[in-house]
Amino acid sequence: MRSCKFLILLCLFILPVQSFAAEAKVTDLLISNTADNLLVYLKLENSFTEKMEEAILAGIPTTFTFVLEVCQERRWWFDKKISLLEVRHAIKYDNIKKILYVLFAEGGKEPEQFKEFSEAEIAMSELNGIAFIPLKQLTKGESYYLRVKAKLEEVRLPLHLEYVFFFVSLWDFETDWARQDFVY
Repeated sequence: MRSCKFLILLCLFILPVQSFAAEAKVTDLLISNTADNLLVYLKLENSFTEKMEEAILAGIPTTFTFVLEVCQERRWWFDKKISLLEVRHAIKYDNIKKILYVLFAEGGKEPEQFKEFSEAEIAMSELNGIAFIPLKQLTKGESYYLRVKAKLEEVRLPLHLEYVFFFVSLWDFETDWARQDFVY
């Protein structure tokens, strides 16, 4: 009986967290363009858990990384990767001012401030018109596809706090690749 309880507890800590919560996924993937660049829009759903929100509001910074790839489809050979881009969004809470800061790595964009967590969550979970690749790198009439995935960067706590906050390691997620085909 004792070994059965031990095995159950061991399984709870070994199994991925995705089995216990809704799985994060990339949705609403849209490709557009300007005269010069390919633009990408997307949303990341189910990215924040209740425990993550509590930890962020306790002052633990969190970073999402969006990985974007454009590949050219080739019929009789391996597809050719044209471009790769990683975009990072970070969230940090100021306990004194009671303000959430969302920092964007793309294009020198200024950090945004939010008083409501739900608004900061939206800013963290969306890419809106990221200029991804110059159109001059694409050939007219050719078939391409965009692949996107998102992941939560590993949270690093100071000193040995990771032993106190062991649940932080349970946040880790990485979405499956989302794909959008297009012809330039």
